[in-house]
Amino acid sequence: MGAGIHHITLITRKVQANVDFYVGFLGLRLVKQTGGYEDAAQLHLFYGDGAASPGSLITFLVWEDGAQGRVGHGQPSEISLTIDPASIGFWLTRALSHHVEITGPSEEMGEPTLRLKDPDGVIVKLVGVSGFPEPAVWEGSDVPAKQAIRRIRGATILSEVPELTESFLVRHFGYRQAQGTEFIKRLVSDTGDIIDIRDAKGFWTSAPGTGTIDHIAFRAQDADEVERVHGALASSNSTITNVHDRKYFYSLYVREPGGTLFELATDGPGMAVDEPADELGTHLFVPPDRSDKIDELKTMLPQFSWPGEERVIYRDLPFVHRFYTPESPDGTTIVLLHGSGGNETSLLPFAAKAAPCATLLALRGRATDEGTPRWFRRLSASKFDQADIRSEAAALAAFVDAAIDAYRLDPARLVFLGHSNGANMLAATMLLHPHVIRRAALLRAAMVLEQPPEADLSDTDVLLIAGDVDVFSSFGPELGGLLRHAGAQVDARTIPSGHGFDDADIAILREWIAARITTAA
Repeated sequence: MGAGIHHITLITRKVQANVDFYVGFLGLRLVKQTGGYEDAAQLHLFYGDGAASPGSLITFLVWEDGAQGRVGHGQPSEISLTIDPASIGFWLTRALSHHVEITGPSEEMGEPTLRLKDPDGVIVKLVGVSGFPEPAVWEGSDVPAKQAIRRIRGATILSEVPELTESFLVRHFGYRQAQGTEFIKRLVSDTGDIIDIRDAKGFWTSAPGTGTIDHIAFRAQDADEVERVHGALASSNSTITNVHDRKYFYSLYVREPGGTLFELATDGPGMAVDEPADELGTHLFVPPDRSDKIDELKTMLPQFSWPGEERVIYRDLPFVHRFYTPESPDGTTIVLLHGSGGNETSLLPFAAKAAPCATLLALRGRATDEGTPRWFRRLSASKFDQADIRSEAAALAAFVDAAIDAYRLDPARLVFLGHSNGANMLAATMLLHPHVIRRAALLRAAMVLEQPPEADLSDTDVLLIAGDVDVFSSFGPELGGLLRHAGAQVDARTIPSGHGFDDADIAILREWIAARITTAA
């Protein structure tokens, strides 16, 4: 033992800003893209040196537009990366030219240190330490090899029980005591990386979320070593989890007495097990048990562009939203509104099957019901907050107008698709704000306005798809009749289905969208 850190995993809120910082600014190589093993619909990115060496790996769970976490005890508070001491001036100048927040240089435990903040606010220290070899070169970086980041220097852990955290690391992960201060105990591995344990008695507890460090993974030579440590932890009654085969390494998780999550991961098989070394990080992989869903997952996982490439510049608009851009976009944009309990990713695979060449703009409702997104407040199973419906309909109409301008969408090739609660929101918005939504496909929709206004929908084309065994099908006034009375052209279908959508919806929707967009073009 004592081989040091394998990787450190953090949580980010915005994948594009994350890639721009770690690849574009720090010059690390993106060496792997996967769907998460705990949640395949969560993107997991790995950065490292040119060879994806253990000890150089910084990984991120992407919680796109997720809740902000809180740094506190029971969690690492900062990470540090090794550079050559002579590179301090280079990195100071580079940070200033890239408009990256930076303080220093200062001396921390005898080492010249620059303190940066990544886009999520995580402290990333660049520490000048002699004796580490130059990293494996990645030719895609504009950082010269002599100034490049060598490897992970270490991390700082906040602990209410620093003595117990220290003894845990010494006993199970091979660290030994080194120079410290009154409030920081420094431990060092045989490979030279460090763990600083800061006494956090009286500090607030940590809370998981974006902008926090999820766990630190230490290196194991092989699976046998993982199993030996597994046995030792079990005999000491530690709160271990089961061992896991993560394809790129074999590992176990454990929480140390102060609450910080540790992992023990093998060096092999490594990141090149499923893609050539010269193509590392350029393909998306998903856990083997979800391989049959890879096309759907590719649609749901957030997209990003490499530094210097054209990308979607997200605008500050009323609703959290996500773009999906197909390989060959045809100029059509479908705006998606999810059903109750869904989110902005829920309809993406469905819409991509119905219109494979359409750009998808998926929104997240701003109301919540037992923690899940909705489009307006529900007072009971059959009664809705009418003021909230009108307020959110106004916000949606404003979003549409702003998005057309901000993202240069073609109104003639704009289609709206909603399911259940999202379809109800679209129907209400059409009646309350005529001429904003002119082509809408509503799946399992109902009228939720108690007093629908008179409206001119003579320029509106609506597809209604109902399920013949939908338990909500008889709720509220007959929607098709109201829309026809307002002048809309309504194509109403009923299929053998319940409240959920299925392949029969896709076939109808594909035909309907193709006919309307072709006519508009």
